[in-house]
Amino acid sequence: MKIKVKFKPPGNPIRNGFIAENMNEFQHKGKNKKQFVQSMFDDISPQYDFLNHLLSFGVDLYWRNMLVNSLPLTDSMIILDVATGTGDVGFAILKKADVKIIGLDYAFKMAETGHHKSSKKGYSKQFTFIQGDAESLPIADDSVDILTISYGFRNIGHYDKAMAEFYRVLKPGGMCAVLEFQTPHSQLFGKLFTFYFKYMLPRIGALFSRSDAYRYLPESVQNFLNRGEMIKLMQKSGFKQTEYRDMTFGISSLFKGVK
Repeated sequence: MKIKVKFKPPGNPIRNGFIAENMNEFQHKGKNKKQFVQSMFDDISPQYDFLNHLLSFGVDLYWRNMLVNSLPLTDSMIILDVATGTGDVGFAILKKADVKIIGLDYAFKMAETGHHKSSKKGYSKQFTFIQGDAESLPIADDSVDILTISYGFRNIGHYDKAMAEFYRVLKPGGMCAVLEFQTPHSQLFGKLFTFYFKYMLPRIGALFSRSDAYRYLPESVQNFLNRGEMIKLMQKSGFKQTEYRDMTFGISSLFKGVK
């Protein structure tokens, strides 16, 4: 019996809901990525808050509040917010509990901007900003009750090194919470989101800031880990009770694990 086989020429692979290009414009791992990310966020720090809220239509505030509301906060905890940016997650946490927060960012000017915001809000005694590398945290072993990172994990050069560091600094029983972009579930919404994310967002962002920063954003999501890979990474690093929760049709996902 003859079996007819229809040949299908290879096409571009689909990764995280995006059609991958033959060549990326940016590097998405290693030292060169880290240097680019550091320079980029230093440059966009003056417009960072404004553009975050504008380009997400304010939904970024909802996502961050969902993260904060999911945390088992109690007074006197020590919280480490990695890739803190200008401190929005930390400020939201301080509205919920009387804690100490260390906000760490690889870009010095982002941390500097956050420090000025903290002083204006009257939180300078509770919120300390430092410049540092998520892959080599300047934090002692078993010293942090909760570690958070919002939309910064995909900007790290080596995911495994950072996750191992997150595990190291957390106290036994401490929680790691990672908020990141993911693939939307709805095909129709996914197509609309992809069009906006890849074609509209970079054009709007370029009107106010570095154009490459907002071309990098959708490409970084395209090259990021999917949900299963993210959970496996957390488990491989030692985290237990790993889980994720999708928000807004799966545009954003909250990953959690316990040491």
